[in-house]
Amino acid sequence: MKILITGICGFAGSVMARTLLQQREDLQILGIDNLSRPGSETNVESLRKLGIDVRIGDVRNAEELAKLPRAEFIIDCAANPSVLAGVDGHSSSFGVMQHNLYGTVNLLELCKNWNAGFILLSTSRVYSIAALSMLPLSENGTRFLIDETVPANGWSAQGITETFSTEPPVSLYGSTKRCSELLALEYGAAFGFPVWINRCGVLAGAGQFGKADQGIFSYWIHSWRAGLPLRYIGFGGMGKQVRDCLHPRDLAGVLLCQMDARSLSGPRFQHLSGGGSNSMSLRELSDWCAQRFPGLPHPVITDEQPQNRPFDIPWLVLDPSRAEQTWNWQSQTPMAEILEEIAQHAEANPDWLDLVGG
Repeated sequence: MKILITGICGFAGSVMARTLLQQREDLQILGIDNLSRPGSETNVESLRKLGIDVRIGDVRNAEELAKLPRAEFIIDCAANPSVLAGVDGHSSSFGVMQHNLYGTVNLLELCKNWNAGFILLSTSRVYSIAALSMLPLSENGTRFLIDETVPANGWSAQGITETFSTEPPVSLYGSTKRCSELLALEYGAAFGFPVWINRCGVLAGAGQFGKADQGIFSYWIHSWRAGLPLRYIGFGGMGKQVRDCLHPRDLAGVLLCQMDARSLSGPRFQHLSGGGSNSMSLRELSDWCAQRFPGLPHPVITDEQPQNRPFDIPWLVLDPSRAEQTWNWQSQTPMAEILEEIAQHAEANPDWLDLVGG
């Protein structure tokens, strides 16, 4: 089987490409990346040495895409993944649309012409910020907790389900991914090719190009080891915000199942996430760092009256039950292993944040 992976030199794309080859030797992988993310250029040659055909190009350029050799499946990992994209003063709103939406439309046109299947790596940030902010939460000394005694609608103690509200606002980034989801499903239905939408939890692992607004687990550990200032922002300034965590290599098995299935029926989208067992608050991450780097005391700045930022949320854990039921899939890499992998990478690469512009 020949597959095209967009954004192949990014963290998720490069890890998945390597893992897919390990699990299926007969795969032919073609990849395209514009190397816009600092650090992505470090993956080009290592991927090529594995026999992967890495092309430097841009999904926004339909003419470039039309020149690519035909593939049987496209896995779309190309995106500007920051929830602040387009509103942070560093990137334009139109640029976010071009990267995250128009690029996907170009890929869907390829799928139509090639009769190829399409897999979109989507995000937990398609869910309504207002609805998430209204979740019934309690708290203990280290984290926010979901209140299991309140009747649920689209969520449970295991996390948010796929039926949870996607009512805007969700951020420009989240909206482009939600629009991409809908267009992918429409193209698949109209032109008869299989489409899978995988909404992922926070991806993390060694080699991630983490920043404060994207890739928080990697950014926090690298910053702690380097002695850089860290701050709890919003929600009482205590770092009790909770997210789940997933290593991208754990995606490979279900992606292979989806490509093999080529089904046009059944659930089209599901959560691929670490779930509640692989969730952690910033305060708990700080406690972990303090134990892992005992010779590096690093007090985190807390504000007595911090203001919540527009797109920040206190608790977001994705319930992966549908993926378990549909694909017999579960995440394989526990949180402790992911964090230790990042810590070892931070020790071996002390200048990593300078390289990736963190």
